[in-house]
Amino acid sequence: MARFRRKSCCTFIGLVLLIFIVTVVLKSFTPEYSPFGSIFGLELFPNIKGPGKNDIQMLSNIDSVVPEALNNMNDVDSERVKNVEAALRQFPAPNYNIHAFYYTWYGNTQFDGKYIHWDHPLLPHWDSKVAAGYPRGRHSPPDDIGANFYPALGAYSSRDPSVIEAHMKQLRAGAIGVLAVSWYPPGMKDENGEPTDDIVPLILEVAHAYHVKVAFHIEPYTGRDETSMFNNVKYIIEKYGEHPAFYRHRTNTGKFLPLFYVYDSYLLNSEQWAKLLKHTKSSSIRDTPYDGIFIALLVEEKHKRDIVTAGFDGVYTYFATNGFSYGSTQRNWESIKTFCEDNNLLFIPSVGPGYIDTSIRPWNFQNTRNRINGKYYEMALSAALEAGADIISITSFNEWHEGTQIEMAIPKTSQTVYLDYLPHKPVVYLEVTRKWAAIFSNERKRRLE
Repeated sequence: MARFRRKSCCTFIGLVLLIFIVTVVLKSFTPEYSPFGSIFGLELFPNIKGPGKNDIQMLSNIDSVVPEALNNMNDVDSERVKNVEAALRQFPAPNYNIHAFYYTWYGNTQFDGKYIHWDHPLLPHWDSKVAAGYPRGRHSPPDDIGANFYPALGAYSSRDPSVIEAHMKQLRAGAIGVLAVSWYPPGMKDENGEPTDDIVPLILEVAHAYHVKVAFHIEPYTGRDETSMFNNVKYIIEKYGEHPAFYRHRTNTGKFLPLFYVYDSYLLNSEQWAKLLKHTKSSSIRDTPYDGIFIALLVEEKHKRDIVTAGFDGVYTYFATNGFSYGSTQRNWESIKTFCEDNNLLFIPSVGPGYIDTSIRPWNFQNTRNRINGKYYEMALSAALEAGADIISITSFNEWHEGTQIEMAIPKTSQTVYLDYLPHKPVVYLEVTRKWAAIFSNERKRRLE
């Protein structure tokens, strides 16, 4: 009997040790996604699941989303709303003068039936002789994707509600108040993707839950002109303008108007833009229910006068490669700010953590900008602050093809060699953003005093 007890005891101890060892081993495989300490102890990633799970049921059916606050929706799990609100108290306040460009063109087999954009083709050089020296073809996800870094969320779908929620948590961890969604009109798309306007209602709902605002970054599409732009703005405002997450910026006159970034605005001449944006034109959008703040892309110095003639309300520079264009060259920002002040324009310089697109343009080494372990990003943020930016835009939250993302990336070993954020943790660029968002907020208060 004593021998049996000893044997039972040994068996029990062995079982306990086995459970302990298994727990430790599994824990070691869990990445540390929250390096903020106890203040930011909330996980930045929910469990990534397919639609139909109880905890994302309110978000899984895009067709059922209505433009009302989450806490007023009849079908919302009130306990979930309380949990979100409790989680928000662990994040810094959102800075609505920090905007991040956001892309919704990613897809995977689970949510979209195929990989979209992660399988980006390798683009040829325009010189056929140069192009002959580089590989062609497409990437093959999920291990081989069209990016030089690998996302912590994997080759995700932009339609996955859990991914969108994870993104909102990351935005809030970085104190980013506004995401500028890359937007094409319904039924239209970029050359490598699929239409994405139907994702906007879900983004608005989740953004509102996390007190993030949504602006629109209107992309160039075939046939874009002053008439189609009027229709685009009318559509956006009528469909999304009443949603509490829809971003409106306060003007000098005290109005709160939607803000629209217009990518490659220079493709349309200033006379055409003036028909839409000048008060004196009969076809003008000004002083109508569809009026807004329209921000032009400043690429070349000569575009400055065109922007004034066209009737735009501000400029942004987009590109994350310092020196790539006149507008993206940081030493020019002080003079651009002076130009904006002289012409009553908003100055919105764009900052980025670095640039590398050789995963899709294998010949484009000259535009690569090393992240220098975060120093490149900090220098850009400092330059924007010193130049007197009205708003700071970030290129980008998740443009993975061009390596400008501040979204979390992880080290990955596969046949493809990926860059990573080491020796820092995956959240490093959100931490840097949070720090400079606070500095920028204090500087703006000082300027207004």
